[in-house]
Amino acid sequence: MSPGVLLYTSLIYVVLIQQAQCCVPSTIQAQVPVEVQAGYVVSKVNVGDCNSRRFYFSTCDPDFTVLPDGTIVTLRVTRVTSEGKSFCVWAQDQTHHRWKVDVTLTHTMQPQLPQQKTGVLRRFRRRWSPPPIYLQENSPPPYPKDLEQIGSDSSQNQSVYYRISGPGVTTHPVGVFSCEELSGVLRVHRALDREEFPVLIFIAHAYNRITHKETDKPLPITVNMEDVNDNAPEFVENSLLFTVEERSKVGTVVGQINATDKDEPNTSHTKIRYILLTGTELFSVHSFSGVISTKSATLDRETQEKHLVTVEIRDMGGALNGLSNTGTATISLTDINDNPPTFSEKSYKARVGENKADVLVLRIPVEDKDLKGTANWKVIFKITKGNENGYFRVDTDPETNEGLLYVTKPLDHEEGSHLMLELVAENEAPLVGAGAWMQVPVDLMVGDEDEGPVFSPPILTLRVKENVPNGTLIGTYTATDPETKTGKGIKYYEETDPASWISVDENTGGLKTTNMIDRESKFVSNGMYNMTVRAVDTSKKQGIGTVLILIDDVNDNNPVITVPDRTLCEQDGVLGSITLHAEDADATPYGEPFTFELGEEAVGKWKLKDAKGTSVVLQQAVALPYGLYSVPVVVKDLQGVGEAQTVNVRLCECATTTPGQEECVAQERSAVLGTWGVLAILLALALLLLLLLLFVFICSTKREKLYIDDGSGGMLIKSNTEAPGEEVKTDPFLLLCPSPVEAVDTQSRGQGVGLGEGLDQQTLEHQHQYQGNGFQTSAHEFVTSGGQTNIYASGHYGQGFYGDEGFQNYSVLDTWRTNELYLGNKLMYFCEEEDGRYADDLLKDYGYEGEGSSVGSLDCLSQMGVEEDSLDFLDALGPKFRLLAHTCTHTAEEEE
Repeated sequence: MSPGVLLYTSLIYVVLIQQAQCCVPSTIQAQVPVEVQAGYVVSKVNVGDCNSRRFYFSTCDPDFTVLPDGTIVTLRVTRVTSEGKSFCVWAQDQTHHRWKVDVTLTHTMQPQLPQQKTGVLRRFRRRWSPPPIYLQENSPPPYPKDLEQIGSDSSQNQSVYYRISGPGVTTHPVGVFSCEELSGVLRVHRALDREEFPVLIFIAHAYNRITHKETDKPLPITVNMEDVNDNAPEFVENSLLFTVEERSKVGTVVGQINATDKDEPNTSHTKIRYILLTGTELFSVHSFSGVISTKSATLDRETQEKHLVTVEIRDMGGALNGLSNTGTATISLTDINDNPPTFSEKSYKARVGENKADVLVLRIPVEDKDLKGTANWKVIFKITKGNENGYFRVDTDPETNEGLLYVTKPLDHEEGSHLMLELVAENEAPLVGAGAWMQVPVDLMVGDEDEGPVFSPPILTLRVKENVPNGTLIGTYTATDPETKTGKGIKYYEETDPASWISVDENTGGLKTTNMIDRESKFVSNGMYNMTVRAVDTSKKQGIGTVLILIDDVNDNNPVITVPDRTLCEQDGVLGSITLHAEDADATPYGEPFTFELGEEAVGKWKLKDAKGTSVVLQQAVALPYGLYSVPVVVKDLQGVGEAQTVNVRLCECATTTPGQEECVAQERSAVLGTWGVLAILLALALLLLLLLLFVFICSTKREKLYIDDGSGGMLIKSNTEAPGEEVKTDPFLLLCPSPVEAVDTQSRGQGVGLGEGLDQQTLEHQHQYQGNGFQTSAHEFVTSGGQTNIYASGHYGQGFYGDEGFQNYSVLDTWRTNELYLGNKLMYFCEEEDGRYADDLLKDYGYEGEGSSVGSLDCLSQMGVEEDSLDFLDALGPKFRLLAHTCTHTAEEEE
């Protein structure tokens, strides 16, 4: 040890000594009576600020003892002369440093009263309060025994008798004491145990023999039980279990034995002495404090983990006449890391295959004698040499404490077939003592395996412009065989090509474009496109390489206005404006900033301002009426490339002006005919068409034959209907919904009206053909004798349509019934299927949001000029309807 360390240690030792001396008094002076009784408290060794430290006290005078708290007590009766009495007290701390305290006793000048002796009968005249009675515990027979005689002062003037009551007399323990009534003699009738009844106080009463009234105040009588040494000391529970670190220094405190004695405290009956009967070569015990300390520094847990030491405790200060007891103290040694882990072999060898990763190469067993499962036992392995490139790692098996050597990166036999590692085994806890961590060499052989082709470089970077022509060679990517160092016999294939842009030449590894490369494609990230190429040698071994294609941008995208449909909110006195934003998929310098120009047809009505790179403000140049406007705007990129685009602007008064959430205020109801008006007109026309069909049917059944002077000699055959039919009257204000009916069965119309054999017909030019929902019609024109052209419609459900060659065996009645069915179904849809085929033709309620319409209600149109049961409306059906009426009239005149 260096001189500096010795000096430093000495200074610390001196400081500690001084600190201890400062808190332990060197002298104590106390005043005591001339005759000091046993158990008298003389004084106390006050350790002051050293209470945080533990002290053990002893005395050099056998007449005195020192309790663990420093209290000095007499063990036997001691007389103090006029010169006084001196003795010493020793104080010892946990480090076994001792300090001497000189105690000086001087007596007081007041004489001490003689002590009352027991067992002598005395009569106390004129004193109703006798001193306490002392009775030795467990005194031997015979019984009863006389204790004292009491006498009341009132017995001088009158005749009295005495009685006693209370503990020991009338309460527990009952019947121990009695009193003779006339003489006042107190007697004890059996032995008592001081440990059960240390003091008994009962009451004595004096009564007049004649009046039986008390002649004096009640007298309390105290009986003190004198202790005898009848209880041996006993160990406190669990006070014999101790732990101490192995290899502790000599004098290290192991613990303190605690014992108790039921006899009277602070007397020699309870002064316990501690003696070790076994284990004295390793441990020692302080005689009166019971503190056990180490006596040797050779305690080794790995040799013996527990030591059993027999301890004797004896009262009377260890005197031979004292009572004793024995017990076994168990001292367990706690572990320290005084044993480094050791390898079972001096060196290790292993073989590892090349191109292997995360593979266990070797298990390295070690042995550690320290306590299993603790930080002193757990091993940490470190590779101190040979792992500069990070190919290996060593883990620890938590169960066996073995080292697990793994290869973390693939090894190449061609780069090195032999590797040397050096491993060190350490513990989690630092090593105690002069030992050192052990190390062991590991010899690794790298096996040789047939490997697949290897691309060089592993990642090939190419640069190409987008939109290059198909078949352009953009680069070559080849691989070599690591065994032969050549690329002979290697074939190349596409492994991954997300956009199918590149083809790989099987023999040369050339990379050619097969599709147009687009930098703005979803397969391109940050202008880069990845693909992989697979190389296969003659032994079918494979290797993968990555091609990173950097795509240079070209100006192949025009700027586009992101939101072409906008709503412009106009305010009173302020011309409204909106901000247009544009985007260009191309990158700089083919993108922003953009230039904005207004189309010629919008000049004077609109204007552009505040252009900021990718946005511009479109504003009204003049006040414009509400409505929808198409504004042409030309947007060009930084290179001047762009085209005209149309911005659809809805100009209105807005309810909200939040950008992007503009909403127009609902306009008042317009006087222009709306949807419901159009539907009402269509419904009226449908009713008129039904009436027309009915009228034609009536006309066609007047005669058997109806001649049409059209030059063809054709005629219509009379139907089986002999009269126009019953007149059907309907409420002009009520629209009836017909029930769905089946189409006219053209295959079974035996009772229908057909064409006569002598009827000639001439088909004119086919004008119109209609197909819908399984129903087909064709329109035909016939020239009548009057030179007018009539058009009728024929129809058929389910199959084909009418040809251009005439009626084709279909009757006129079938035609009109089919038309009637078609119109009836449509009217039925009007009433029943709002979401069906004709849902848009239905009448719907129009929300009333303002003042009434200037044209009035449409309901009036259905009633205007219509009288119940009147057919005058047929006079105003139009020229075509008049032509049909003329045909029927002409037929009637011919019959006449």
